[in-house]
Amino acid sequence: MSAKKKERIIYLLDCESFYASVEKAHQPQFKHLPLIVCGDPARRNGIVLAACPIAKSYGISTADRLWEALNKCPDVIVVRPRMQLYITVSMQITEILETYTDLVEPYSIDEVFIDVTNSIHLFKMTPEELAADIQKTVLLSTGVRIRAGLSNCKIMAKLATDLVAKKNKSGIFTLTKERLPEAIWPHPVEKMWGVGSRMKRNLNRIGIRTIGDLANTPLPRLAKWGVNGKILWRVANGLDESEVTTSSHVHQKAIGNGLTLPIDFVEAADIEICLLEISSWVTRRCRSKKLMASVVSVSCVGADWDRPTGFSRQQRLPDPTHSTDDIYAAVKKLFHKHWDGQPVRRLGVSVSDLSDDSVYQITLFDNQEQKRKLDAVMDSIKDKFGETAILRASSFTSAGQSLDRDRKIGGHFK
Repeated sequence: MSAKKKERIIYLLDCESFYASVEKAHQPQFKHLPLIVCGDPARRNGIVLAACPIAKSYGISTADRLWEALNKCPDVIVVRPRMQLYITVSMQITEILETYTDLVEPYSIDEVFIDVTNSIHLFKMTPEELAADIQKTVLLSTGVRIRAGLSNCKIMAKLATDLVAKKNKSGIFTLTKERLPEAIWPHPVEKMWGVGSRMKRNLNRIGIRTIGDLANTPLPRLAKWGVNGKILWRVANGLDESEVTTSSHVHQKAIGNGLTLPIDFVEAADIEICLLEISSWVTRRCRSKKLMASVVSVSCVGADWDRPTGFSRQQRLPDPTHSTDDIYAAVKKLFHKHWDGQPVRRLGVSVSDLSDDSVYQITLFDNQEQKRKLDAVMDSIKDKFGETAILRASSFTSAGQSLDRDRKIGGHFK
């Protein structure tokens, strides 16, 4: 007779108001004041990235525009983001969590899954006591408060964190199958992971308004949304067999970069400069991972904030490549095929259907070997001296964004 399988103990740990908490830990003079971390208004990304609990008490929320936040609380402290600091603290928290278990899976810069099933016995604590111990250790080490959702699978742990632990006093909540109907199902369906504004409208249209409504909907009724409908139904019912793993980001399916422009671009030549720069960033990442792409995608968002327009299109390439010239040629052609000539606010380039770059197609009319050598030389110079050590001349024009980007991480100042 086989031994009964041990029930998993999984946490989703979320850092409360992460960027704001880090800033308060490093600037204690603001400890008891309302504080927000906000992008750079001069470059049109003056959006609230994080608001401390005091600022939230004034009604300020993430994604508010700066002027909206100031209207709600004129005395709020506005801090420009320091992304390198946040990354450093995030890595510090990960290192702390690795003292509790070797199964630590970052979900985002401020969320982490951990599985303590096989290590909790070492601490002689209940799962809730261990969560409280993690809270205390992280707070003392970094000044950041952790909220913890506990369950036997990842999706239940995330539901526990997002819908209960973030709101209760202890910041800790254990979600079991038996507690799903009372703790999770009464919440509006849009509060559930995976449901955006469009899906909310679709679900509401067929009478699904709460997570419980979704959980109790016969699966065939959701067939119109295919796999996505089935996934949402499984989330609502807390069904998830995926494991916490340290290799979740190893097998990359796509590589892409986006860029919000400092002003609305209307001239094709200026837009092409930005597309070339984004293409070079994407292909450099491909080469660093020794991957080639067979599909290229281009996205464009129009200049109207309230009524976004634009497109997202993709096409298959003749052969897999990570050549900047080849990818840019496809990007440029795809953009002009679908652009309506209206002002552009944001551009994006991504590549997918990735394959190993050790084998590639040689053609009679295109010197792939020469392109590879040129890209390799460019990459080696940047590796040694920095991203802006060598740039195309177009990057030094008024439309170029590479020099400004080099001062930032994730679109925000380091």
